Amino acid sequence: MADTPPSVAEIAAEEEELQFAGFTNDDAWELGTALVEAGRRDGAPIAIDISRNSHQLFHAALPGTSADNDDWIRRKIAVVNRFGHSTLYMRQSFLERGTTFEEATGLALSHYAAHGGGFPILVRDVGPIGVVVVSGLPQLEDHRMVVTALRARLG
Repeated sequence: MADTPPSVAEIAAEEEELQFAGFTNDDAWELGTALVEAGRRDGAPIAIDISRNSHQLFHAALPGTSADNDDWIRRKIAVVNRFGHSTLYMRQSFLERGTTFEEATGLALSHYAAHGGGFPILVRDVGPIGVVVVSGLPQLEDHRMVVTALRARLG
């Protein structure tokens, strides 16, 4: 079902699958450009951000976005950087345990957003080295947009 979130096991499998051999500035540009093209094609009001080791390599805001999207991006990045997993993984891991990210961690909502759309940039045999984020759609659509772009990029 389209509105049913994937399980933690399914998201973990995505994270295992979607790993780079290395990640360059050119990789960030190509991934970001692909997300912009998908957003334009779909008429999606999204903002996109890609960073490596806290260095912003790509940022774009399509029509219909606002500064609020940048705030969501900042908060999603904080979750991925702190926990090393996608924002949807973190959200679902607590929901599957019968609680919420907010209740279980006590982290300030003003700083952290465990809502789909933030995904770690993973380098095989290294681990998380950055973050790709989409903000502007319902959280499952944000997540799926990132996963689809990563799959296409990694072939």
